[in-house]
Amino acid sequence: MQIITISRQTASGGEKIAEELANRLALKLIDRKFVLKNWLPEVADEHQLHMLEQSSKFYTKIANPKVDKEKQISFAEYIAQRLKKEAENNNLLILGLGAQIIFKNNPYALHFKIVASEDYRIKELEKEYGLHKKEAARELELADRKHRRYVWRIHKQDWEETTLYHLTLNRDGLGLEESLSVLMNLIDLKKENPKPLNNNKEIKDQEKDDQAKAIENESQRNFGHDSEKEFARILNMHHIKWEYEPSEFPLEWDPEGNVIMAFRPDFYLTEHDTYVELTTMKRKYTTEKNKKVRLLQELYPQINIKIVYKKDFEQLAEKFDLDRSEN
Repeated sequence: MQIITISRQTASGGEKIAEELANRLALKLIDRKFVLKNWLPEVADEHQLHMLEQSSKFYTKIANPKVDKEKQISFAEYIAQRLKKEAENNNLLILGLGAQIIFKNNPYALHFKIVASEDYRIKELEKEYGLHKKEAARELELADRKHRRYVWRIHKQDWEETTLYHLTLNRDGLGLEESLSVLMNLIDLKKENPKPLNNNKEIKDQEKDDQAKAIENESQRNFGHDSEKEFARILNMHHIKWEYEPSEFPLEWDPEGNVIMAFRPDFYLTEHDTYVELTTMKRKYTTEKNKKVRLLQELYPQINIKIVYKKDFEQLAEKFDLDRSEN
């Protein structure tokens, strides 16, 4: 058994490397196009196939809704099952699809990520598609975000986490043949000593605990507004530790010393020692929150606090493709 997984930044040359590597090592190449053409039509109708081409979120939908609930699986789970079954009978090179996570604990799997500098990738897009520099930069941002969003949405893992890969290869200064030589040498070395990427039980247990805590924080908190839950999802996606409304700060007192106005910021980012207050409501509420933040800064100058305004939050929500209908 041999399994090679390749993740890649857009325009880093990852697709060409995957094709050449599969050809030279006689590996069956499986990528998103292959799955959409050969596997998903078995469980998806024409409309579903269109949605699967357009949206990473659709991969979380149930692929077999007519069976008993305990037997239902998502499209993403269906793909994972097919990949594992295929690996039993063929040596594979899998491009994308979150395969670095699906086969994370397989001792015969090697996981590579192909990257390059923004300048390198912009030049590649300019050369291949005739894009202007700003257009190319925007295309890179959107495409890389799509890769990252898929892995997070399906596997709750950060696509950029370096420990998901045996090797991250920077294409700057490396031609195709040099890149292939590096990867093939490592593949030959690992044949003699197959073992999973993370063979430490404590590491695995800690990863499970961290993931469970992130999901629990996001799903079981009694958030005051849907925007707060969405913001928590963004923080979890970037592995930013947070607490929800942990502290209340008195701001005004009556003549007898009783607190008549206090302020409890929405989030506390523990590793950054910073409070965050969301204000996505009507203007009058924004004015009230601004007043409270100003008072807090005057009374407690040692406290770090940031306000995320409606426009800022909507840009974040769009960037990370958050859907309020899910909440």
